[in-house]
Amino acid sequence: MPAKKSIATRGKPAASRPYMPGYGLPTGSKGLLPWHWAEQRLKKSHNYWITTVKPDGSPHSMVVWGLWQDGRFLFSTGSKSRKARNLARNANCVLCTEDAYEAVIVEGVAEIADVAARRKFLPVYERKYKFDMKEMRRDILAMKEPVFAVRPRLVFGLWEKHFIGKSTRWTF
Repeated sequence: MPAKKSIATRGKPAASRPYMPGYGLPTGSKGLLPWHWAEQRLKKSHNYWITTVKPDGSPHSMVVWGLWQDGRFLFSTGSKSRKARNLARNANCVLCTEDAYEAVIVEGVAEIADVAARRKFLPVYERKYKFDMKEMRRDILAMKEPVFAVRPRLVFGLWEKHFIGKSTRWTF
């Protein structure tokens, strides 16, 4: 099976209007947000909301810390956490940035990050959150504790100030 290409090697995602009947969004592509608008917000957000699916099909949302890195969202969690157990059964999830005024919503699939991604993740995460991962580093690098990488399928950019003219959907 061929390796999945990162966003960098696939190029930028295709931008279009979200399907929102009744909201008065224009039909053309004029005014769509550039992909870097979404990436900037994915990088700068401090807190993120992740929604996973419980075994009974109901949603589970939780706040997490993480990084937008190499075209994916990476976050660590305990292997026994509800979100880790949910993602082990159903990798589909939704990730949202913290700022609803300039919201970025990612619909994607979570995968277990490889050791190379984890090595890159740890020092950047520690700097961003001023959080010492020393106690967890060994288990994270030994693949004993999960670091998930959420690969986007569909991303929405909703800027409240320019909602009608700039709402954008990116497809991967």
